[in-house]
Amino acid sequence: MPKMFGTDGVRGLANRDLTARLALDLGDAAVRVLGKAGQKDENQPEGRRRALVGRDTRVSGDFLASALSAGMAAGGFDVIDAGIIPTPGVAFLTSVLNVEMGAVISASHNPMPDNGIKFFARGGFKLPDAKEDEIEAVLGQDWDRPTGAGVGRVSHDTVTATNLYIDHLVSSIAPLNPDKTQPKPLRGLKIVADCANGATSVVAPEALRRAGADVIVINASPDGYNINKHAGSTHPEQLQAMVKATDAVMGVAFDGDADRCLAVDEDGNMVNGDQIMGILARAKKEAGKLADNTLVVTVMSNLGLKLALKDMGIKTVQTAVGDRYVLEEMLRGGYTLGGEQSGHVINREFATTGDGTLTALTLCNEVVRSGKSLKELAADFPQLPQTLVNVPNVDKMAATTNAKVQAAVEREEKLLGETGRVLLRPSGTEPLVRVMAEAATQEQADEVCERLAKVVADELAL
Repeated sequence: MPKMFGTDGVRGLANRDLTARLALDLGDAAVRVLGKAGQKDENQPEGRRRALVGRDTRVSGDFLASALSAGMAAGGFDVIDAGIIPTPGVAFLTSVLNVEMGAVISASHNPMPDNGIKFFARGGFKLPDAKEDEIEAVLGQDWDRPTGAGVGRVSHDTVTATNLYIDHLVSSIAPLNPDKTQPKPLRGLKIVADCANGATSVVAPEALRRAGADVIVINASPDGYNINKHAGSTHPEQLQAMVKATDAVMGVAFDGDADRCLAVDEDGNMVNGDQIMGILARAKKEAGKLADNTLVVTVMSNLGLKLALKDMGIKTVQTAVGDRYVLEEMLRGGYTLGGEQSGHVINREFATTGDGTLTALTLCNEVVRSGKSLKELAADFPQLPQTLVNVPNVDKMAATTNAKVQAAVEREEKLLGETGRVLLRPSGTEPLVRVMAEAATQEQADEVCERLAKVVADELAL
């Protein structure tokens, strides 16, 4: 039986794969597993504990939030429903409100019909695989549930939760003055924000404006159906056009749950997660806040980033794809900054997970602080040409063990030397292998990728 939890929680087609019953059972199972190690709140009846639930703007989030909250309350937890709020907002509130756990109902950058559920443990950290396995193991089981005063309540507090989170975000670059007035470090910065009609449609514009920016907002009118639709980080064309049309200094694009951020320079050119991480890593190093002068990246980060950072005296540590693996390495090594090419950036000084709005604020702040344009800053982190080919209908698990495939990889790596690299990565959900090549020229990257893809297709065909 396939594992229910993927790299980012439980995800699938809402009301088909992810049903109200499954959400109810997940809430029920989560309180059993995550409640065991927590401390009881003696101020609550029966020492009842608390959970926090938030969601993005998908229409299916309404019934899934109700079902998930019902499962938690039936298990004896009081549930705070924070309403529509970014995923990193739930992580932050899980920590500062000292609740036993948090849960987010979102499918991130996926299309509207999909949805998902992921959990945060006490402190606002994503669950390790072992805890997810425990939840899955007790899913749907009967147990001695509380009755009477032992059952939980569900309360709704969207305004307080949202304001707490916005205060936290703004304070990352503009802590209040001693007289309680709000500094405006982004004053005069004209920026376009594409909110993907998602969870940060209120949060990001408000945080940027409170920090002093002149914000032009697009795709911030969610109706339950338009999340990520031709908008946000997966569809940046509208943002690129708007930045140029309005003579803005830059633009930022979020995904549906706002845990990632990509940017656009004044000419409408994309600035990806690798370049954003490079800019922020250099800034942290200069401020003496980049632990061990190290940035944590995944295997998908461009070699151009690593080479540029090396010249700046910044080391890179590499992990598997997935922001949870980035965070695990950051915690293990005590590192303060890491992330993914897709725009997940984890700034441990202020967050326990990737936070798109936080990334946007800190990036804007570095543009102002440096006195350089985003285009100039990004140019210091040139990206090597990259080609990615998906090879379908193959035995993906044999990609790293097949002798002929590995020999082909070694030949290409020897050919590229230090000017490029190759990567074979089995898909986590489909019978295919992703073949990626980076090289000094696009033509060379294409040729290497084509040769490797043919070997994979021939040798691993099902």
